[in-house]
Amino acid sequence: MVELRVKTFSKELIKKIAHEKIHVISHYDTDGITSAAIISETLKRLSKQFSLKIVKQLNKKEIALIPKNKLIILTDLGSGYLKELSEKENEIFIIDHHEIKNKKFEAKNLNILNTHLLKEYENLCASELSYLVSKEISEENKDLAKLAIIGLVGDSLGEEINKIRNKILKDAEVIVRKGFLIYPSTRPLDKALEYNPRPFIPGVSGNSKGTYELLKESGISRIGKHYKSLIELTEKEMKALMTNIMLRVSIKEKTSKFLGNLYLIKFFNKIEDARELSAIINACGRMGYSEIALMLCLKNLTARKKAERIYFKYRQKIVSGLKYIDKLDESDKIIGKNYVIINTKDKINDGLIGILMSILSFSSIYASGTILIGMAQDSENENKIKISARISGREKSERNLKKLLEEVIEEISGENVGGHKVAAGALINKNQEKQFIDSIKQKLKFDLIKIP
Repeated sequence: MVELRVKTFSKELIKKIAHEKIHVISHYDTDGITSAAIISETLKRLSKQFSLKIVKQLNKKEIALIPKNKLIILTDLGSGYLKELSEKENEIFIIDHHEIKNKKFEAKNLNILNTHLLKEYENLCASELSYLVSKEISEENKDLAKLAIIGLVGDSLGEEINKIRNKILKDAEVIVRKGFLIYPSTRPLDKALEYNPRPFIPGVSGNSKGTYELLKESGISRIGKHYKSLIELTEKEMKALMTNIMLRVSIKEKTSKFLGNLYLIKFFNKIEDARELSAIINACGRMGYSEIALMLCLKNLTARKKAERIYFKYRQKIVSGLKYIDKLDESDKIIGKNYVIINTKDKINDGLIGILMSILSFSSIYASGTILIGMAQDSENENKIKISARISGREKSERNLKKLLEEVIEEISGENVGGHKVAAGALINKNQEKQFIDSIKQKLKFDLIKIP
């Protein structure tokens, strides 16, 4: 079903781009940037001229800025603004994987590739869909499969290998291993543990002293000036490390949260951990250096060096953000039954609030199923507040965060909601802050009555 839709979508795209000027718009996270890189490289190989823009979010303001007289390709966004996009004169192609509120919506100028519109749903991210389109256009684009893998890892889809994803893995010539979900698995273990944001390990993540104590207890010592990497550990060392990590996390936590698929790919002529590349690209996008992230995707060595410096600063901000949240008082960290509302106001950049909520959702701090609502002042407009919602543990839950936010936003007349069942976001006016908090609290309490 997906393959058939990709064929028809790609055929229509090829027909339209033959005679049109092209403008690509994509999201600023890993999946969005890798999608943009795949599409832009595909267009380049077709000798097509195009412009490209990476955005923090698609909203009415960005839609108004869409250039006239150009064919538009949207990747990793667009599904939440179909009505607004349908009012444009442009021919618009959307490659996205976010949920669509009105699945029956149709418009003559919109051509949509989104697996939520298919009878047989496949959980594929935007970069995977972009790659399938690219490969449909030309088999010579198989080398771009690696970018799709980096994108899917960035969207936390690495544990589900379906039929189509397995084909992409083969095209990318990826080595998949079961192992400890600490990245990068190819770098010295002390730094990987200290700066590893997911899963969060109390007393270790962001704590150099705690990291060294953990390694000492596990019988892992330096070889020369450096520690071994994760993939270099012996079976005995790996078991000891796992035991000592599990002693530091909640007794309720499952070992499976710390184990999963490691994706090793050949990039820059050496074996790399796809999760590290994903994290570096994400850091560049969220720190305002999307052009460097794009060049990194296209294997520019200078861009790689610049990106690593940006990533180092980003990790420091993440650690500082986690420490700040930990110290918040009850007025800004409202803890209810099975939910936590964290209001960072202007103290944490809105580009980081989503990743911080994700880190906390994968940590052992909150019980599985706890809904985390993060709030941060919009860096581009101080009169706006960004909302990021996550479900701790990411295990099967009857709650749908996108629908939850949609209901609340509709009540207070906020802006469109985007995202998925377990990860969603929205934007509200600053003067709606108290109204939003009161409304979401009431909604969560009501949901708890309905869902035991």
